[in-house]
Amino acid sequence: MAGHSKFKNIMHRKGRADSARSKLFSKLSREITVAAKSGLPDPNMNARLRLAVANAKAESMPKDGIDRAIKKAIGGDAESYEEIRYEGFGPGGVGVIVEALTDNRNRAASTVRSTFTKCGGNLGETGSVSFMWDRVGQIVYGPEAGSEDKVMEAAIEAGADDVESDEDGHTIYTAFEQLSEVAAALEASLGAAKSTQLAWRPKALTPLSGDAVATLMKLIETLEDDDDVQNVYSNADISAEDLEKLAG
Repeated sequence: MAGHSKFKNIMHRKGRADSARSKLFSKLSREITVAAKSGLPDPNMNARLRLAVANAKAESMPKDGIDRAIKKAIGGDAESYEEIRYEGFGPGGVGVIVEALTDNRNRAASTVRSTFTKCGGNLGETGSVSFMWDRVGQIVYGPEAGSEDKVMEAAIEAGADDVESDEDGHTIYTAFEQLSEVAAALEASLGAAKSTQLAWRPKALTPLSGDAVATLMKLIETLEDDDDVQNVYSNADISAEDLEKLAG
């Protein structure tokens, strides 16, 4: 997993320009609205909404933006969003899972399909990729949370399943149904997380090297740039040399 997480970090280290930040807030806002519509509009009584609000705060989304997204759901003037998962293969046979929240299923499917095609991949049927992954809880902390040993100890104490640490921080994995309670226990010992969410974790990685690395990068970045797309996951295993070339 180390190659995959470093690859992801390099992508995100490219920095968020104002337009990217505004796009991020728009995606966070959409998740808050959908979460508020799916249950009670009170974060204390709605676990999904509580996670959505916590993630928005971790990205420094203004409070009035969060409140507006919740009010949108209460007022009934929110668009009707549909949650859709797309699965496919990128360059070199790398598996890719795309999670979308869209108010137009046809537009989302058409854009995702054409992005895969343009970037040397192909969209598959639902289930064609996800059977090679586990659905898990994922809690991310920055390096400031503490040493690898400190975070590992806190994670074991909280009931987490696994921890991956590198110079960019710590990713803690939990059982799907235990995310909320593990996140609460970790917050008590390590403080607020950078993000807490349900995620896809590959059971095995697919080695990728050479030009295919840049092509996969383009596929993931183009997908993430799409307003309908919330999350993108890949199971690429990329060497340190290729990662350095990519960052250069």
